[in-house]
Amino acid sequence: MSLPFRLLPEPPERWLSDRFFGRFRRVGLRGVLDDLDRRGRHVTMTAEASVGGMRWDDRDVRTPRWFPQGITTSADAYGPDPQSGTFEGRSVVIVSWYGHGAVGWALLGSRISVIDHTDPQDPRYRHVLLVEPKRRFGLHRLSPVRVHAGGIVWYGDHLFVAGSSGGIRVFRLDDLVRVRNRWRTRGYRYVLPQLTRYTADTDAGTRPMTYSFMSLDRGGEIDHLVAGEYGRKGGSHRLVRYELDGETDLLASGKAEAAAPIEVHDAVARMQGAVLVNGTWVVTSSNGEGNPGDLWVGRPGDLHRHRGVLPTGPEDITWWPQRGQLWSLTEWPGRRWVYAIDASRWVPSAE
Repeated sequence: MSLPFRLLPEPPERWLSDRFFGRFRRVGLRGVLDDLDRRGRHVTMTAEASVGGMRWDDRDVRTPRWFPQGITTSADAYGPDPQSGTFEGRSVVIVSWYGHGAVGWALLGSRISVIDHTDPQDPRYRHVLLVEPKRRFGLHRLSPVRVHAGGIVWYGDHLFVAGSSGGIRVFRLDDLVRVRNRWRTRGYRYVLPQLTRYTADTDAGTRPMTYSFMSLDRGGEIDHLVAGEYGRKGGSHRLVRYELDGETDLLASGKAEAAAPIEVHDAVARMQGAVLVNGTWVVTSSNGEGNPGDLWVGRPGDLHRHRGVLPTGPEDITWWPQRGQLWSLTEWPGRRWVYAIDASRWVPSAE
Protein backbone atom coordinates (compact mmCIF):
# COMPACT_ATOMS: atom_id res chain seq x y z
CA MET A 1 0.00 0.00 0.00
CA SER A 2 1.33 3.42 -0.94
CA LEU A 3 1.49 5.82 2.00
CA PRO A 4 0.28 9.37 1.37
CA PHE A 5 3.25 11.40 2.61
CA ARG A 6 6.06 11.93 0.12
CA LEU A 7 9.21 14.01 0.04
CA LEU A 8 10.06 15.38 -3.40
CA PRO A 9 13.80 15.98 -4.00
CA GLU A 10 14.99 19.20 -5.55
CA PRO A 11 16.25 18.72 -9.13
CA PRO A 12 20.01 18.02 -9.09
CA GLU A 13 20.76 20.97 -11.39
CA ARG A 14 19.60 23.31 -8.62
CA TRP A 15 22.05 21.90 -6.08
CA LEU A 16 24.82 24.06 -4.69
CA SER A 17 27.46 24.64 -7.35
CA ASP A 18 31.21 24.52 -6.78
CA ARG A 19 31.29 27.94 -8.42
CA PHE A 20 29.79 29.28 -5.21
CA PHE A 21 32.89 28.27 -3.28
CA GLY A 22 35.13 30.22 -5.60
CA ARG A 23 33.87 33.29 -3.74
CA PHE A 24 33.96 31.90 -0.22
CA ARG A 25 36.41 29.98 1.91
CA ARG A 26 35.20 26.46 2.68
CA VAL A 27 36.60 25.21 6.03
CA GLY A 28 34.30 22.32 6.95
CA LEU A 29 33.40 21.18 10.44
CA ARG A 30 37.03 20.97 11.50
CA GLY A 31 37.47 24.68 10.84
CA VAL A 32 34.59 25.60 13.14
CA LEU A 33 35.69 23.22 15.92
CA ASP A 34 39.14 24.81 15.87
CA ASP A 35 37.60 28.27 16.36
CA LEU A 36 34.97 27.93 19.10
CA ASP A 37 34.25 31.27 20.78
CA ARG A 38 31.71 30.52 23.53
CA ARG A 39 31.83 28.44 26.66
CA GLY A 40 29.04 26.58 28.41
CA ARG A 41 29.25 25.00 31.81
CA HIS A 42 28.30 21.68 33.33
CA VAL A 43 25.21 21.75 35.54
CA THR A 44 23.36 19.35 37.82
CA MET A 45 19.65 19.42 37.09
CA THR A 46 16.64 18.68 39.30
CA ALA A 47 14.44 16.94 36.70
CA GLU A 48 14.02 13.26 37.62
CA ALA A 49 15.11 11.90 34.23
CA SER A 50 18.16 14.12 33.78
CA VAL A 51 21.62 12.92 34.82
CA GLY A 52 23.33 16.23 34.17
CA GLY A 53 23.69 18.70 31.39
CA MET A 54 25.18 21.80 29.84
CA ARG A 55 24.09 25.37 30.43
CA TRP A 56 24.66 27.89 27.64
CA ASP A 57 26.49 31.13 28.33
CA ASP A 58 24.38 33.93 29.83
CA ARG A 59 23.62 35.60 26.48
CA ASP A 60 22.20 32.42 24.99
CA VAL A 61 20.32 31.38 28.13
CA ARG A 62 18.39 34.64 28.26
CA THR A 63 17.95 35.82 24.68
CA PRO A 64 14.28 36.13 23.56
CA ARG A 65 15.36 36.35 19.92
CA TRP A 66 16.55 32.76 19.47
CA PHE A 67 14.90 29.53 20.69
CA PRO A 68 16.83 26.18 20.68
CA GLN A 69 14.94 23.24 19.16
CA GLY A 70 16.74 20.29 17.52
CA ILE A 71 19.64 18.07 18.61
CA THR A 72 21.95 15.50 17.01
CA THR A 73 25.43 14.19 17.78
CA SER A 74 28.50 12.66 16.19
CA ALA A 75 27.09 9.29 17.34
CA ASP A 76 24.27 9.80 14.83
CA ALA A 77 26.76 10.68 12.13
CA TYR A 78 29.18 7.79 12.56
CA GLY A 79 27.19 4.94 14.04
CA PRO A 80 26.77 2.87 17.22
CA ASP A 81 30.07 0.99 17.15
CA PRO A 82 31.79 1.41 20.56
CA GLN A 83 34.95 2.69 18.85
CA SER A 84 33.12 5.24 16.71
CA GLY A 85 30.61 7.98 17.35
CA THR A 86 33.12 10.83 17.36
CA PHE A 87 34.38 13.35 14.83
CA GLU A 88 38.18 13.10 14.70
CA GLY A 89 38.20 11.96 18.32
CA ARG A 90 35.84 14.67 19.54
CA SER A 91 32.34 14.16 20.93
CA VAL A 92 30.31 16.73 19.04
CA VAL A 93 26.75 17.90 19.65
CA ILE A 94 24.84 20.07 17.17
CA VAL A 95 21.79 22.07 18.25
CA SER A 96 19.43 24.06 16.01
CA TRP A 97 17.74 27.39 16.82
CA TYR A 98 15.07 29.50 15.10
CA GLY A 99 14.58 33.26 15.14
CA HIS A 100 11.64 33.80 17.51
CA GLY A 101 8.68 36.05 16.72
CA ALA A 102 7.78 37.92 13.53
CA VAL A 103 10.95 40.01 13.59
CA GLY A 104 13.13 37.00 14.31
CA TRP A 105 11.52 35.05 11.48
CA ALA A 106 12.01 37.86 9.00
CA LEU A 107 15.51 39.01 9.98
CA LEU A 108 17.29 36.18 11.80
CA GLY A 109 16.30 32.91 10.12
CA SER A 110 17.78 29.73 11.62
CA ARG A 111 21.17 28.70 12.99
CA ILE A 112 23.03 25.77 14.52
CA SER A 113 25.43 25.57 17.45
CA VAL A 114 28.47 23.31 17.07
CA ILE A 115 29.42 22.05 20.55
CA ASP A 116 32.61 20.24 21.51
CA HIS A 117 31.41 18.08 24.42
CA THR A 118 34.52 15.92 24.70
CA ASP A 119 35.10 17.32 28.18
CA PRO A 120 31.65 17.53 29.85
CA GLN A 121 33.07 19.89 32.47
CA ASP A 122 34.21 22.39 29.84
CA PRO A 123 31.88 22.39 26.80
CA ARG A 124 32.68 24.96 24.12
CA TYR A 125 30.63 25.99 21.12
CA ARG A 126 30.03 28.40 18.27
CA HIS A 127 26.92 29.53 16.39
CA VAL A 128 26.70 29.06 12.61
CA LEU A 129 24.05 30.73 10.44
CA LEU A 130 22.06 28.58 7.99
CA VAL A 131 21.91 30.26 4.60
CA GLU A 132 20.49 29.59 1.15
CA PRO A 133 22.81 30.71 -1.68
CA LYS A 134 21.08 32.62 -4.43
CA ARG A 135 22.35 34.25 -7.60
CA ARG A 136 20.70 37.36 -8.99
CA PHE A 137 21.99 39.67 -11.68
CA GLY A 138 25.33 37.89 -11.55
CA LEU A 139 25.74 38.47 -7.81
CA HIS A 140 25.86 35.81 -5.08
CA ARG A 141 23.56 36.41 -2.11
CA LEU A 142 23.25 34.50 1.16
CA SER A 143 19.63 34.52 2.28
CA PRO A 144 18.72 33.26 5.78
CA VAL A 145 16.99 29.89 5.91
CA ARG A 146 13.63 30.57 7.57
CA VAL A 147 12.48 27.31 9.14
CA HIS A 148 11.46 26.30 12.66
CA ALA A 149 14.33 23.76 12.72
CA GLY A 150 12.48 21.69 15.33
CA GLY A 151 14.60 18.62 14.62
CA ILE A 152 17.95 17.82 13.02
CA VAL A 153 19.82 14.67 12.01
CA TRP A 154 23.55 14.41 11.29
CA TYR A 155 24.06 11.45 8.95
CA GLY A 156 27.48 10.96 7.39
CA ASP A 157 28.39 14.39 6.10
CA HIS A 158 24.81 15.60 5.71
CA LEU A 159 22.69 17.56 8.15
CA PHE A 160 18.91 17.19 7.74
CA VAL A 161 16.85 20.06 9.17
CA ALA A 162 13.09 19.83 9.75
CA GLY A 163 11.19 22.46 7.79
CA SER A 164 7.65 22.03 9.19
CA SER A 165 5.00 21.95 6.46
CA GLY A 166 7.60 22.74 3.79
CA GLY A 167 9.48 19.44 4.16
CA ILE A 168 13.18 18.98 4.93
CA ARG A 169 16.31 21.05 4.18
CA VAL A 170 19.67 19.33 3.63
CA PHE A 171 23.15 20.74 4.30
CA ARG A 172 26.64 19.27 3.90
CA LEU A 173 29.00 19.92 6.80
CA ASP A 174 32.04 19.90 4.52
CA ASP A 175 30.51 23.04 2.99
CA LEU A 176 30.87 25.14 6.16
CA VAL A 177 32.19 28.51 5.07
CA ARG A 178 34.25 31.18 6.82
CA VAL A 179 33.06 34.65 5.82
CA ARG A 180 35.35 37.66 5.58
CA ASN A 181 32.67 40.37 5.57
CA ARG A 182 30.28 39.66 8.41
CA TRP A 183 27.84 42.37 7.33
CA ARG A 184 26.68 39.97 4.63
CA THR A 185 25.83 37.29 7.19
CA ARG A 186 24.30 39.24 10.10
CA GLY A 187 27.53 39.23 12.07
CA TYR A 188 28.27 35.50 11.79
CA ARG A 189 31.85 34.43 11.03
CA TYR A 190 30.71 31.00 9.77
CA VAL A 191 27.72 30.01 7.65
CA LEU A 192 26.40 26.69 6.37
CA PRO A 193 24.91 26.94 2.86
CA GLN A 194 21.95 24.77 1.94
CA LEU A 195 22.78 21.91 -0.41
CA THR A 196 19.30 20.79 -1.42
CA ARG A 197 15.79 20.26 -0.06
CA TYR A 198 12.90 17.80 0.00
CA THR A 199 9.46 19.35 -0.49
CA ALA A 200 6.50 17.85 1.37
CA ASP A 201 3.78 16.35 -0.83
CA THR A 202 0.50 14.69 0.24
CA ASP A 203 -2.36 12.83 -1.42
CA ALA A 204 -5.54 14.82 -1.98
CA GLY A 205 -7.92 14.50 0.94
CA THR A 206 -5.17 13.74 3.46
CA ARG A 207 -4.07 16.22 6.09
CA PRO A 208 -0.53 17.32 5.12
CA MET A 209 2.37 16.08 7.21
CA THR A 210 4.23 18.63 9.33
CA TYR A 211 7.93 17.81 9.83
CA SER A 212 8.25 19.21 13.35
CA PHE A 213 11.16 17.07 14.58
CA MET A 214 13.48 14.29 13.42
CA SER A 215 15.88 11.61 14.61
CA LEU A 216 17.98 8.75 13.26
CA ASP A 217 17.22 5.03 13.63
CA ARG A 218 20.26 2.76 13.16
CA GLY A 219 18.59 -0.25 14.77
CA GLY A 220 18.45 -2.52 11.71
CA GLU A 221 20.31 -3.43 8.55
CA ILE A 222 18.89 -0.31 6.87
CA ASP A 223 19.12 3.11 8.53
CA HIS A 224 16.00 5.26 8.73
CA LEU A 225 15.11 8.90 9.14
CA VAL A 226 12.37 9.31 11.75
CA ALA A 227 10.11 12.35 11.59
CA GLY A 228 7.08 13.47 13.56
CA GLU A 229 4.73 16.35 14.11
CA TYR A 230 3.72 18.46 17.05
CA GLY A 231 -0.04 18.72 17.50
CA ARG A 232 -2.35 19.65 20.32
CA LYS A 233 -5.27 17.48 21.44
CA GLY A 234 -7.68 17.07 18.55
CA GLY A 235 -4.93 17.82 16.07
CA SER A 236 -2.55 15.65 14.10
CA HIS A 237 0.44 13.97 15.79
CA ARG A 238 1.95 11.36 13.49
CA LEU A 239 5.29 9.56 13.32
CA VAL A 240 6.88 8.40 10.04
CA ARG A 241 10.05 6.58 8.96
CA TYR A 242 11.96 6.89 5.67
CA GLU A 243 14.77 4.67 4.41
CA LEU A 244 18.23 6.22 4.09
CA ASP A 245 20.88 5.37 1.52
CA GLY A 246 24.17 4.65 3.29
CA GLU A 247 26.17 5.36 0.13
CA THR A 248 24.78 8.83 -0.63
CA ASP A 249 23.80 9.77 2.95
CA LEU A 250 20.47 10.96 1.52
CA LEU A 251 16.96 9.51 1.41
CA ALA A 252 16.84 6.18 -0.40
CA SER A 253 14.76 7.58 -3.27
CA GLY A 254 17.88 8.98 -4.92
CA LYS A 255 18.11 12.37 -6.65
CA ALA A 256 15.00 12.20 -8.83
CA GLU A 257 12.25 10.05 -7.33
CA ALA A 258 10.00 10.93 -4.42
CA ALA A 259 10.70 9.29 -1.06
CA ALA A 260 7.75 7.61 0.66
CA PRO A 261 7.65 6.50 4.30
CA ILE A 262 7.74 2.80 5.13
CA GLU A 263 5.35 3.31 8.05
CA VAL A 264 3.07 5.93 9.61
CA HIS A 265 1.79 5.89 13.21
CA ASP A 266 -0.51 8.08 15.25
CA ALA A 267 1.05 8.87 18.63
CA VAL A 268 0.44 11.45 21.39
CA ALA A 269 -0.37 15.14 21.59
CA ARG A 270 2.26 17.84 22.09
CA MET A 271 5.16 15.70 20.91
CA GLN A 272 8.46 17.56 20.68
CA GLY A 273 10.80 14.71 19.72
CA ALA A 274 10.88 10.97 19.09
CA VAL A 275 13.64 8.40 18.68
CA LEU A 276 13.92 4.62 18.44
CA VAL A 277 16.18 2.79 20.92
CA ASN A 278 16.68 -0.81 19.79
CA GLY A 279 13.11 -0.94 18.51
CA THR A 280 11.49 0.95 21.41
CA TRP A 281 10.01 4.40 20.78
CA VAL A 282 10.95 7.20 23.18
CA VAL A 283 8.96 10.43 22.89
CA THR A 284 9.24 13.80 24.61
CA SER A 285 6.16 15.98 25.11
CA SER A 286 5.67 19.42 26.62
CA ASN A 287 3.03 20.84 28.99
CA GLY A 288 3.55 24.58 28.67
CA GLU A 289 6.08 27.01 30.10
CA GLY A 290 6.91 26.36 33.74
CA ASN A 291 5.47 22.82 33.75
CA PRO A 292 7.69 19.70 33.64
CA GLY A 293 7.67 17.68 30.44
CA ASP A 294 6.75 14.02 29.92
CA LEU A 295 8.70 11.04 28.62
CA TRP A 296 6.73 8.37 26.73
CA VAL A 297 8.19 4.90 26.15
CA GLY A 298 6.89 1.89 24.22
CA ARG A 299 5.36 1.65 20.77
CA PRO A 300 2.73 3.82 19.04
CA GLY A 301 -0.66 2.92 20.45
CA ASP A 302 0.92 1.55 23.61
CA LEU A 303 3.18 4.31 24.94
CA HIS A 304 3.70 4.49 28.70
CA ARG A 305 3.72 8.02 30.10
CA HIS A 306 6.33 9.04 32.67
CA ARG A 307 4.65 12.22 33.79
CA GLY A 308 6.71 15.29 34.69
CA VAL A 309 10.17 13.67 34.64
CA LEU A 310 11.66 16.14 32.10
CA PRO A 311 12.56 19.80 32.58
CA THR A 312 10.09 22.40 31.40
CA GLY A 313 10.17 23.05 27.66
CA PRO A 314 11.60 19.72 26.39
CA GLU A 315 12.32 19.60 22.69
CA ASP A 316 14.00 17.15 20.28
CA ILE A 317 15.68 13.93 21.44
CA THR A 318 18.48 11.69 20.17
CA TRP A 319 20.11 8.36 21.17
CA TRP A 320 23.80 8.22 22.07
CA PRO A 321 24.50 4.45 22.29
CA GLN A 322 28.19 4.71 23.21
CA ARG A 323 27.18 6.57 26.38
CA GLY A 324 23.96 4.62 26.99
CA GLN A 325 22.17 7.96 27.07
CA LEU A 326 19.36 9.87 25.45
CA TRP A 327 20.08 13.53 24.84
CA SER A 328 17.55 16.35 24.74
CA LEU A 329 17.30 20.10 25.34
CA THR A 330 14.93 22.81 26.55
CA GLU A 331 13.79 26.06 24.95
CA TRP A 332 12.45 28.61 27.46
CA PRO A 333 14.56 31.74 28.18
CA GLY A 334 16.28 31.50 31.55
CA ARG A 335 15.78 27.71 31.63
CA ARG A 336 17.83 26.40 28.74
CA TRP A 337 19.91 23.25 29.03
CA VAL A 338 21.30 20.48 26.86
CA TYR A 339 21.03 17.37 29.00
CA ALA A 340 21.47 13.59 29.16
CA ILE A 341 19.05 10.87 30.29
CA ASP A 342 20.17 7.45 31.55
CA ALA A 343 18.43 5.26 28.97
CA SER A 344 18.72 2.02 30.99
CA ARG A 345 16.45 3.44 33.70
CA TRP A 346 13.61 4.34 31.34
CA VAL A 347 13.96 2.13 28.23
CA PRO A 348 14.03 -1.67 28.74
CA SER A 349 15.62 -2.30 25.32
CA ALA A 350 18.58 -0.05 26.21
CA GLU A 351 19.88 -2.40 28.90
